Amino acid sequence: MTAGVDTPDPRGRTGLDRHGRDLTGNPRVRIHDVDVLSCNWYVLRNTTFDYQHSDGHWTREQRETYDRGNGATILLYNTTHETVLLTRQFRLPAYVNGHPDGMLLETAAGLLDGDTPEQAIRREAQEETGHRVGAVEPVFEVYMSPGSVTERLHFFAAPYDRADHLADSHGVAAEGEDITTVEIPFPRALAMIRTGEIADAKTIMLLQWAALDGPFRRH
Repeated sequence: MTAGVDTPDPRGRTGLDRHGRDLTGNPRVRIHDVDVLSCNWYVLRNTTFDYQHSDGHWTREQRETYDRGNGATILLYNTTHETVLLTRQFRLPAYVNGHPDGMLLETAAGLLDGDTPEQAIRREAQEETGHRVGAVEPVFEVYMSPGSVTERLHFFAAPYDRADHLADSHGVAAEGEDITTVEIPFPRALAMIRTGEIADAKTIMLLQWAALDGPFRRH
C-alpha cells in the first residue's frame, strides 16, 4: 500500500498517481505511467510518456514534476508617496543555493489553497503585510518554472494606503512564517534589481510591469 495512492497521505489525499493520465489536449503526448515519489506535503511525481517529435518518430520520455498547487502574488503600491510595500523573509532554497543570508525581499504571495486567486491574494496580503486591499488589478498568469514545477502563478497589483494598516503582521506562525514588511521608494526598488538586492523573480516581474505599463510607467 502506497501513501497518496492507495492510502491517505499526510493531507488525506489518495489517487495522486492519476494526475495527467486523462489529458487529451496534445495528440503528440501519451501518458504511460505516473509514479508518486513523495507526497509528504507537496507532490513529486515521475511521469513516463510517449512523445512524437516534429519529424514523426516517437520516443519514450520521463520527467519529474513538483506539484505545490497554484498561487498568487500582488504588488502593493502608493502613487502619492511613490512607494511599494514588500515583504522580507527567510527562504531556505535560496540560502542553500548561493544567496548570502536567504532573506529575500518579495511581493506578498501564497498558495490558493482552494480559494479563487483574488480571494487568496487578499488573504495573503493581509496576513503578510497587515493591509486589507481594495480593488485588485489582474496583471498576468505565469508558469514560473515550467521545466519541473507545475505551479501557475496569478499576478495582481493594488494600491495601499498607510492609514489602512490594520496591525503588525508577520505571517502565519503555525506555518513557521516570520515576515516583516518593508516600504521602499519605487525608483530605489528598481535600482535594487540591478544591484541584486531584489533577486526574487515574481517581484522583479511586477516591478518591471509597474515601470513599463503600470502605476509608475512615467519613470
